[in-house]
Amino acid sequence: MSEPFRFGIRVKPGARRDAVGGRWGERALIVAVAAPAVEGQANEAVRRALARAFGVRRQDVEIVAGERGRDKVVRIDLVPADAGVMLERLLGD
Repeated sequence: MSEPFRFGIRVKPGARRDAVGGRWGERALIVAVAAPAVEGQANEAVRRALARAFGVRRQDVEIVAGERGRDKVVRIDLVPADAGVMLERLLGD
């Protein structure tokens, strides 16, 4: 089994639609979600959006830091073999 894959994200809650892509600062991936930042709704939407983007189950995406802020660190378990390449593509490199 591969090591969990960790990376930083910047969440934009209340967007028109869910979208994953773009760079915030040095290395954070932008994740826009339509859900509001109320009672964990945006966090759940972030997990769903990242699961779709990386082709994993929602249960395999965990927010490990920044639960209550816009800047978060996420971990993906059961990492696809090309996860690093997928992240670079989503960042816009």
